Amino acid sequence: MENKVSVTISEAASTAITAAIATINQNLPILINLTPDERQALPKMGDKTVAFVNKSFDYANLNPRVVPTFLDMAEFGKDVNAVNALRKVLIPLTQLFEKLDDTTLEAGSEALTAALIFYNAVKGAARAGEPGMKTVYDDLKVRFPAHPKTTTAETEASK
Repeated sequence: MENKVSVTISEAASTAITAAIATINQNLPILINLTPDERQALPKMGDKTVAFVNKSFDYANLNPRVVPTFLDMAEFGKDVNAVNALRKVLIPLTQLFEKLDDTTLEAGSEALTAALIFYNAVKGAARAGEPGMKTVYDDLKVRFPAHPKTTTAETEASK
């Protein structure tokens, strides 16, 4: 069994990471949460759209005569600056999140594989009458509920 992840996270590191996350939250009190419906309804900005928005803002400032009177340029500017500043935080955090997610997935897969190997060994030991293993097996097997066996007549009837 190949083991790609073999790490121990110290209590000091865990505390420092938690403090760093708290610092990010404290420095970004303006962050909001959207509902799934709100997220779906909004127009989205990708890399090309960010460039379009920045250019549009620059051109609007250079050509105020064509800016509609109902367009609040001060708010437009705040939004453009917010997007640019937040992306500087979002991009490295997204990369970090991906590494955290991948590492957690790999470590979880390795742990589950090890647990299944152990479970099968306990199952065999319980069947062989190894003392104390039936109790361990009975406790672990609840993860795998038995499927009721159907008779051939029931199988034919359900077709």
